[in-house]
Amino acid sequence: MTINCKGRLLDLSTPKVMGVLNLTPDSFYDGGKFKNDKEALEQVEKNIQDGMDILDIGAYSSRPGADHISEEEELKRQSSVLQQITKEFPDLIISIDTFRSEVAKASIDQGAHIINDISAGNLDANMMDFIADSQVPYIMMHMRGTPQTMKSMTSYKHLVTDIISYFSKKVLEARAKGINDLLIDPGFGFAKTIDQNFELLNHLKALKSLNLPILSGISRKSTIYKTLNIDAKEALNGTTALNMVALMNGSSILRVHDVLEAKQCITLYQKLIEN
Repeated sequence: MTINCKGRLLDLSTPKVMGVLNLTPDSFYDGGKFKNDKEALEQVEKNIQDGMDILDIGAYSSRPGADHISEEEELKRQSSVLQQITKEFPDLIISIDTFRSEVAKASIDQGAHIINDISAGNLDANMMDFIADSQVPYIMMHMRGTPQTMKSMTSYKHLVTDIISYFSKKVLEARAKGINDLLIDPGFGFAKTIDQNFELLNHLKALKSLNLPILSGISRKSTIYKTLNIDAKEALNGTTALNMVALMNGSSILRVHDVLEAKQCITLYQKLIEN
């Protein structure tokens, strides 16, 4: 349960908080929120003060039906911010949310530590080779198709066992290439209906059979706000409720928009399992 982030060991035996920094104009909750580097840096500083363990930077919106952008545009959106973050917060562990190996390479060269790939290498055949060469931790998410097509790909024979089978093959592929530090993300909201997301969350413990840290990213997603008939801005309470379920079912990392509340959730969870 320890991953090596460029020589720095991150112990996941106690759950950690991954704070989201979306540098996209069209992300479902905070798209366009950070209009310049200064606003992005202020958000990172706030999240650090709130207890963030890992920062996850994304410059390509992966919400269902999001616009596809070029590799050049993705790099343009994040490059300046990433350079400033690594300069201002040298002790911060940074993850990059990308499925492109060239974006991953540029990001690691600029000081990032982890690659978070929604496609687990399916959208770029060079990604796993780069991860193996650079020996950085690799988060592999379960998804079908692309962000543009995944909503039509929600038919499963057995949802949870299909996901475990998917990861088993991906882990074998990654290990064969020499990738050491692997984490899995079941992909809430990616090629899954609302009911399937609840089914997956309810049976998340089954993924522990893979013996890898589990990252759960359910923060403010439509599974919450559509079920409650609200919008994403009102979905913090629902996020906290489901984050606690994710922790109780084996998650090692919570990927969230609201760091303080997730940190409090982990504190309460730790107290609960101690007694």
